[in-house]
Formats: sequence, structure tokens, C-alpha cells
Amino acid sequence: MTAQHQSPLARFTGDANPYGGGDPYADHRSADFPFTQYANLADRQLGAGVIAANDEFFAQRENLLLPERAEFDPEHFGHKGKIMDGWETRRRRGASAEHPWPTADDHDWALVRLGAPGVVRGIVIDTAHFRGNYPQAVSVEGASVPGSPSPEELLADDVKWTTLVPRTAVGGHAANGFAVDVEQRITHLRVNQHPDGGIARLRVYGEVVPDPQWLSVLGTFDVVALENGGQVEDASNLFYSPATNTIQPGRSRKMDDGWETRRRRDQGHDWIRYQLVARSEIRAVEIDTAYLKGNSAGWASVSVRDGVDGEWVEVLPRTRLQPDTNHRFVLTGPSVGTHARVDIFPDGGISRLRLFGSLTEEGAVRLAARHQELGG
Repeated sequence: MTAQHQSPLARFTGDANPYGGGDPYADHRSADFPFTQYANLADRQLGAGVIAANDEFFAQRENLLLPERAEFDPEHFGHKGKIMDGWETRRRRGASAEHPWPTADDHDWALVRLGAPGVVRGIVIDTAHFRGNYPQAVSVEGASVPGSPSPEELLADDVKWTTLVPRTAVGGHAANGFAVDVEQRITHLRVNQHPDGGIARLRVYGEVVPDPQWLSVLGTFDVVALENGGQVEDASNLFYSPATNTIQPGRSRKMDDGWETRRRRDQGHDWIRYQLVARSEIRAVEIDTAYLKGNSAGWASVSVRDGVDGEWVEVLPRTRLQPDTNHRFVLTGPSVGTHARVDIFPDGGISRLRLFGSLTEEGAVRLAARHQELGG
């Protein structure tokens, strides 16, 4: 196991006060973590999953990746005790009456498959509502294993695990954030809680690093899709929902599963800027306004830039959009670029943006070099 340096950004330790009624989040301890600008690689919508755990006596491991924040019902009990919205293991015991305490090495673990392999920039382990039954400490390890390995294969002795978060004390009813600076492509995590307890939610923020061989076989694909390595660089407004929603897999499932801005009262317009997976030739554009009915963008245009210092070239002129509709446009010719921008007029929202094309020779070479450099 290779240890790497990291540091917690906000230190929360010790119990939280017992629940005293009212809003259970009123005394939840948290902080603004800078790495949340990246995509959540452990998003179920990307295909992430908790594939195994050594113990889930009180609460199921799958709760870790639920997209909404954890809920708390003080009256909710079952046959095994208090039902918690998280992953909770039973209390560990020692070997005998003379030694009833767990050893320093005793711990519980869960194996998490990331929805998209990538470089992890930060991890949040949220112990919301676990006030006196949270782990004393946590640690997180990462591995890069090709294919779709079983839990038994991941636990084999030949798998190399790299420490992303060393064993660190955490607090109850708190969002514990950790910055990670390990430059390695990660496909799976092993989340450990020492010696036992409960974790409500896990978020893993980072940059997607796609498999260049897979993309080359696809030929034409969505060169801005999150799962293929595209990312949002910036947006004019994030009042109602994150811009990253526009490059998530699949069609939007409800209104907040897209990007919607606040109402403008000036003569301006809103926009999102993207970085493509690599230098690409774009041949077609898809703009979807699914579930945005009275609040969809009125018009939209798409521009492409080749290089960070390149000039923006409009490839789709300002075009009228319909509410709750998927719009498809074939470009008159391929447009080469590394970045893209969608401008909406005057405000409102879109649910998805798709830019279909293929990597240029230069883009394919750079992507393959980065994949190899990161241990892919």
C-alpha cells in the first residue's frame, strides 16, 4: 500500500449533541470545499455502486451514494433497532471478557465502484444524523482495476491499493472533507471506518479519465459528455441547478436534472463553457430542454474554440428552442476545437448538450499519453 499526502480541509471531531427536535440539520457541521467544482465520480447516474461491505447490520451500504441528503426520522425503528439513512455496522467487540474492546486494527469496509474512472481531487464523508454512532476515524484507498471485477477479485492480494485519505479522526453529524493530491486514475475505492459505526453519504469529486481505446472504437461519440471526459469550466449562473447536469448521461428525468438560471431583468444572456475530452472534430449538436416547459431557454447558440487562446467560432447560430423538446442539428462541416460554449437567450435553461464528433489525431495522442501517465 502506497501512502500519499493529503490533508483534511475542515476538522470536525467528537460527538454532536443528541437530537433535540426541530430541523435535524440545524446543527450539522459542514464547510465549503473547493474541490466540489469537479464532478462527483461516485454518482449513481454515471453508474457508480457500492458493490460489497463486510457488515451492514443496521443500515444498507447502498445508501452511501443516494443523491439527496440523508433524512432523519426520530420515530423510525425496526426489528434491528434505529433505522438510519446511511451505511451503519454493528458494534465491534473484543476477543474475550478480559479484552472486550476492538483492537487498533479492527475496522469495517465497503467497496465502491466509481461511475467513471478518474483522478480524485476530493472526498466528502458525511456522518449526518450519526451523532453518537459515527466511526472514530475513516480512511479511503483507491485502486485501478480494468474491466468489471468482482468483490473477490478486488480483495485479492495482487491488487495494489493507494491511500487517498489516511486514517483520520472525524466528527459526528458532520460533512468531513478531504483534499486528495494523488495523480492516479482510480476505478474503485475501499472506504474504511475505524472501528465501526455509520456514514450517511459519500461523495468523490474528480476529473474523468476515459479509456482512449474505447473511444477510438466508438468512432463518433459525444465529445463533451462527462462520462467520456468532458467537463464544465464555468457558467454565468448556477442559481437553481449545476451546469454539470447538462453533460450527465441519459435524458433528464425531472426539471432540476438540468441547468436553469434565475430570471434576468437586464439585456444580458446566460452561458456555459466546456472543455472537451480532447481536441475533436464536431459534426452534430443536440440541445435538449426536457422538463423545462415554462422556463426553457428561448434561443441558443453554440461556439467552439481551438486551444485556450483560440478565437470563439460560432458553429450553431442563435436558434429558437421549444420547451420540453430535443433539438438536433447537423453542422454544415466539421468544426475542430478543444472547448465549447453554449449561450442561451435571454435566460432559462437546457437539460442536456451533446456534441457528436471524433478525436483529431493530435487529440487521440494526447489522451492516450495522459491515460498512460496516470496508470490507466
